[in-house]
Amino acid sequence: MQPLSVNQYLRQHIRTVPDWPAPGVQFRDITPLLQDPKVFRVLIDAFVHRYMDKALRPDVVAGLDARGFILGAVVAYELNVGFVPIRKKGKLPFTTVEETYELEYGSATVELHTDAVKPGDRVLLIDDLIATGGTMMAGRRLLEKLGATVTEGAAIVDLPELGGSQRLKDSGLPLYTLVDFAGH
Repeated sequence: MQPLSVNQYLRQHIRTVPDWPAPGVQFRDITPLLQDPKVFRVLIDAFVHRYMDKALRPDVVAGLDARGFILGAVVAYELNVGFVPIRKKGKLPFTTVEETYELEYGSATVELHTDAVKPGDRVLLIDDLIATGGTMMAGRRLLEKLGATVTEGAAIVDLPELGGSQRLKDSGLPLYTLVDFAGH
């Protein structure tokens, strides 16, 4: 029997919840990746080993509300760089910049403290999943408003059929994902 690749190993620990939050949706639940210490370490190491490379190493890791905080904070700690949260509107106590983006039905706004990054900072933008790409695109625009450069977007899961990863790549943002659920 062939050993599993990291991607295959992680994929088998992602739970699919049918018909949630609506009929016909196959929700990809990453919480089992976080619950098992061995699986969690494999997950974090997959990101850390990539971003230890001098060419890819960020100055700062930015995590998108809310599961991007879990990944981003641990990855930043392991890389010995700072972490900044990109939050939903109204959650940050200091002066912020904001970016509104479209959802399937309506819109949402994310915010970032104005002193979260400095001009010229190289930022890794991380989240748990890429669906339509709207949240990651909004996070990127926030960081760029403050003069930072988003060097790469990263996520555990890509749902390519929803078009987000292609939209982000078309905008010029390199992407790194560990597992894709194409055709599911």
